[in-house]
Amino acid sequence: MDQVTNNLLIELEKTQHDFWNISRETANFLSILIKSTQRKNMLEIGTSNGYSGIWFAKALKETGGKFTTIEFYDKRQSLAKEYFKQCKIDDIATFLQGSAVEVLENMPENQEFDIVFIDANKREYIKYFKLTDKMLKKGGIIVADNVLSHAEKVKEFVDEIDADERYQVQVLNLPAGLLLAYKISD
Repeated sequence: MDQVTNNLLIELEKTQHDFWNISRETANFLSILIKSTQRKNMLEIGTSNGYSGIWFAKALKETGGKFTTIEFYDKRQSLAKEYFKQCKIDDIATFLQGSAVEVLENMPENQEFDIVFIDANKREYIKYFKLTDKMLKKGGIIVADNVLSHAEKVKEFVDEIDADERYQVQVLNLPAGLLLAYKISD
């Protein structure tokens, strides 16, 4: 990772609890996952200040990929856009603003992603899953943060995706708990 990006990430880590960012350990793991599986088109639900997105977009830049992120709050999205410029990854990023459910409902029918990261309103995880499932290609991955730290709020989502025979699911004991779901079939 280049020095400008690394310094910025270190600064952003100081505000991790203010912006509900994922841990460095989780971010690094997902960066490795993106690069090692050559993901090309990622959707992030919950931009916040852009901390996780910087990790993801840096990895996607290496794979020749594109990054789309949804954020409800204008101020947070503005911060993320500025940080993406500083890290020279704004050229592969598309920022969408509004209620994640509404943004997802209005995405083009032919929209496809090969990885989806969910880290927004915990009670809406089930809605995000239902809306992004049709956008996720066979062989795609859904990643959801906070499945252990907010277990009760995301229980319906975890139960549904775990019971869905089209997905192979594993919860990892990374900080806050990370669910990975590999789409076996459409």
